[in-house]
Amino acid sequence: MRHYWATFALIATAVLGVEAHAGKQKGHADRAVVLQRRPLFDVASINNPIQPNVSAGHTGSGVVRAQILLGRAHFSCGEIDGDFGSNLSKTLAAYQQDRQLPVTGIVDAATWEALNADTAPALMDYRITAEDEQGPFVPVPEDLMEQAKLPALGYASPLEALAERFHASPGLLKALNPRADFSKAEQTVTVPNVLTLPPAKAANLVVSKSESSVQAYDAGGKLVAFFSATIGSEHDPLPVGEWKIRGVERNPKFHYDANLFWDAKSPDEKAVIQPGPNNPVGSVWIDLSKDHYGIHGTPEPSSIGHATSHGCIRLTNWDALELAAMVKPGTPAVLKE
Repeated sequence: MRHYWATFALIATAVLGVEAHAGKQKGHADRAVVLQRRPLFDVASINNPIQPNVSAGHTGSGVVRAQILLGRAHFSCGEIDGDFGSNLSKTLAAYQQDRQLPVTGIVDAATWEALNADTAPALMDYRITAEDEQGPFVPVPEDLMEQAKLPALGYASPLEALAERFHASPGLLKALNPRADFSKAEQTVTVPNVLTLPPAKAANLVVSKSESSVQAYDAGGKLVAFFSATIGSEHDPLPVGEWKIRGVERNPKFHYDANLFWDAKSPDEKAVIQPGPNNPVGSVWIDLSKDHYGIHGTPEPSSIGHATSHGCIRLTNWDALELAAMVKPGTPAVLKE
């Protein structure tokens, strides 16, 4: 396309003179702006099973399709955002290994064939309801003491709530629906199709720091779910060892004790932060037999795999809730480097 426009401009110069050439150059620039503004994600392309290979660094419709289909197979890279980053690379490697495919790091022809065995549309329509708009929607302050003053830690906007429901980044939802007003009911929007059967119950868990993942296995040793995770930090390393699930608490309160946080500014502060998806531990707490440690959700799904934690294992809220339904008190959990 660029070569075509350059040739066209030269012809215009020869025939019509300098002014015509300048006009065509302006038209070329205007067209370039239009091309830059074209939506990056295309609904028809995402729903199309015929896809080119995609690999690390790619962005676009093929990546969205891969993320959705991997999630439907219970291999979650966290937030569906259309960017092929480190979370997707690790999730893809786990999927290829589990399906006995060459671990290429590329969503190649063989991997697409396996993923496309799920013939459900990758995207679906959803009609925003009045209940979706009820709220209350309140911006959540960063300061924990200010959070403790709120009656609940809900979503900041209808867009954030819908994005979490469909496991997507708010940016992706807006790109798929450029004319939508997510603050108004009775609109039909396009969303990732994340409706699928739940995975099997977990007989044991493996938390891997090197793979930034939580892996659930059934009694026969088959991998039934893979979740991208944020795991520990330099100051709060993962407590490597063999532990067990003590219990599951949905919509937990967060009991903040500054003495347990190395980076607390005021070591004497304590607070109880009310439940909600934007609570510091998200929508669910899966308690480990190691005191003060657990697997839990997060108010920032985009941070999964790209941040650190205070020693706990952090998942997106939707992944943490799925995992919570798979485990029970006594389920073994091996935490390893």
